[in-house]
Amino acid sequence: MTIRLAAFLFGCAVALPTLGQAPTPPADDPFLDRLAGHWVLEGAVLGKPTTQDLDAEWVLGHQYLRLHEVSREAKADGTPRYEAIAFISIDRKSGEYRCLWLDSTTGDGLAIEGLGQAKRAGDTIPFVFRTKDGTADFLNTFAYDAKANGWTWTLENVKNAKPVPFASFRLARKPGQQ
Repeated sequence: MTIRLAAFLFGCAVALPTLGQAPTPPADDPFLDRLAGHWVLEGAVLGKPTTQDLDAEWVLGHQYLRLHEVSREAKADGTPRYEAIAFISIDRKSGEYRCLWLDSTTGDGLAIEGLGQAKRAGDTIPFVFRTKDGTADFLNTFAYDAKANGWTWTLENVKNAKPVPFASFRLARKPGQQ
């Protein structure tokens, strides 16, 4: 048997079982749907004012809400001072939200440890990010404000088991957005 034929047969063996599987239905979460859209984030990081743009859209068959956050402030080389891509999903069985947060602050390209988990509490999603040993080390609470039809984010480091303010943002829809 040639290598090409063996590779083709292997590919078929891997792909065929998935052809008979029903597609996963879209995530149905009207609360998280409120975060989809185009936003301006205004707030402060470590006491310094900042403005950022956020685009949030459902991706991969409406399974994940992808957030793309970009700072309007630039570094000396012209690149954004901060940029992040996050994916939020919901576990249909437990109702738990999960968030994979990837950003430009680590610098080593190996820090895919940003997995947060949360149970919705009223109009908030209080994500807890933990270290490899399970210790909470970062909190990011998403809170929906129905009157303003907007969100706030409160970010805190955890030092000696106590939250320490890191950043806070108010999210407002970009002009012309609903």
